Amino acid sequence: MKRRSVVPPPGVVTGKPLSLGGSLGREAATGRGGFFLLDAAAAAAGLGSSQRRIAIQGFGNVGFWFAKLAAEAGWSVVAVSDSKGGVYDPNGIDLARFKELPKTLTQEELLTCDWDVLVPAALENQITADVAERVQAKLVLELANGPTTPEADEVLERRGVTVVPDVLANAGGVTVSCFEWVQNLTREEWTEEAVNDKLKEKMLRAWDDVLKSRGKYGGTLRTAAFISAIQKISEAMRHRGTL
Repeated sequence: MKRRSVVPPPGVVTGKPLSLGGSLGREAATGRGGFFLLDAAAAAAGLGSSQRRIAIQGFGNVGFWFAKLAAEAGWSVVAVSDSKGGVYDPNGIDLARFKELPKTLTQEELLTCDWDVLVPAALENQITADVAERVQAKLVLELANGPTTPEADEVLERRGVTVVPDVLANAGGVTVSCFEWVQNLTREEWTEEAVNDKLKEKMLRAWDDVLKSRGKYGGTLRTAAFISAIQKISEAMRHRGTL
């Protein structure tokens, strides 16, 4: 007798193709989630309306979508790098031609030159304590996982550089993965507009929660983000009777 294979429900895996129950908006979600925080984070960092120069380390899926959305919103993406090096144009880079443009900017120059916003969207541990001493951006928006070392965090805090931590800034991807799971459970298919609207609401609410946490307890945005998250977990555990 042949054994019948058991097909798991679609919600156990996210990031699926649309034909297998994936969600519209998932491809751009991580970069889009970071973009949704950009204006609020710039205001928190004290950037004025004319301080809109962005440098992005990493031009994969996350960096590309963030750059595209930021440029469309009027921000000037003046420096971008990938594994081959970086491109700089003070008038804004033609993102569609990035791959064919000559790479004349080093990774260290991208991290430390005079931009308004620095977006590490590539590898971990890129901003070390030494690099942090030379960062000139007023705002660091972490779209990579762990791009800033703990020692660098202390340096940036001392120097007054605002850092939006990865646990908040790059949460758009896992948030839309959760949306995909919900759609699978309910057998619904949300429009891309609905997904993006829900993502924006979630990201901005989380930002507000982190600001409230920092206002109450002090410290960096990273510390505030962890405090906010732990409080939500402990509250849920109390309501379930497991704490």
